Amino acid sequence: MSRELPKPLPMRVAESNTLPRFRVPPNSCDTHFHVFETGYASVPDPLYSFPDGSLQQYLRMTEWLGIERVVLVQPTYYGTDNSLLADVLKNIGPRCRGVVRIEEDTPDRELDAFHELGVRAIRLDLFARESWPTADIIAYVRRMADRARPRGWHLQFYTPGTVVRDLLPFLGDLEDTFVIDHMGYMKESDGLTQADFDRLVRVLDGGSCYIKLSGPYRIAKDRPLSTVEPLGRALVAARPDRLVWGSDWPHLIDGRRDTGELLNLLADWAPDEADRHQILVDSPARLFYTD
Repeated sequence: MSRELPKPLPMRVAESNTLPRFRVPPNSCDTHFHVFETGYASVPDPLYSFPDGSLQQYLRMTEWLGIERVVLVQPTYYGTDNSLLADVLKNIGPRCRGVVRIEEDTPDRELDAFHELGVRAIRLDLFARESWPTADIIAYVRRMADRARPRGWHLQFYTPGTVVRDLLPFLGDLEDTFVIDHMGYMKESDGLTQADFDRLVRVLDGGSCYIKLSGPYRIAKDRPLSTVEPLGRALVAARPDRLVWGSDWPHLIDGRRDTGELLNLLADWAPDEADRHQILVDSPARLFYTD
């Protein structure tokens, strides 16, 4: 018997999102969104059923909030088949960049073609590899860094907080640029501690690390989003120039979430306008728009 998949909730109307409480600067970038369109095959055993989250819906939301640049991240739903991502990049044009998931043996010619379309990073799904020994994960990261480096790409870690914790000694010395999604996924419910988070902040402060201010509800779980504020403020205090913001739209599996509310967290985490400019404009430009 096949398992019953979680059913995503319908997407809220774009104009019902809370408007920003601060001036959103020109070229502000959402560095983390997904889209789902009919006509593209999912992986054989997806983690959720087809979500309500089309490109048209997403673009309406960005227009409402004043976000001009966007980065499409390949979701687990489509695995390493980046066909939809490629089509979206062609559709939107140069204001959109992409983060692909690839097989280790993906030919160089395919990566070169992705680069021409606007891909600038490889997403590493370490949730799918969290049972691996740490040494094997490190070897995998090094192999994928070898694929990214010739094109000037970076690595993006979609990773349980427990794996982040175990990789911190390695990541502190990693010279290749990398981004850790969802604030490191440092969930107390998974046994992560303040000391673990402090070690993550030290890696951010001294290495090649960027951290994505995305998915705070993943960390808060059933608690208010305000419970994540100390983490956000600590990251901004450490290195505002090494942070990027991502909506995590369509907020799987709850499309009712208010993306404007998530953007407005920056008003509290980064009350200084110059810091917000680094997070929304300067760091995304460095990672995705330098060529």
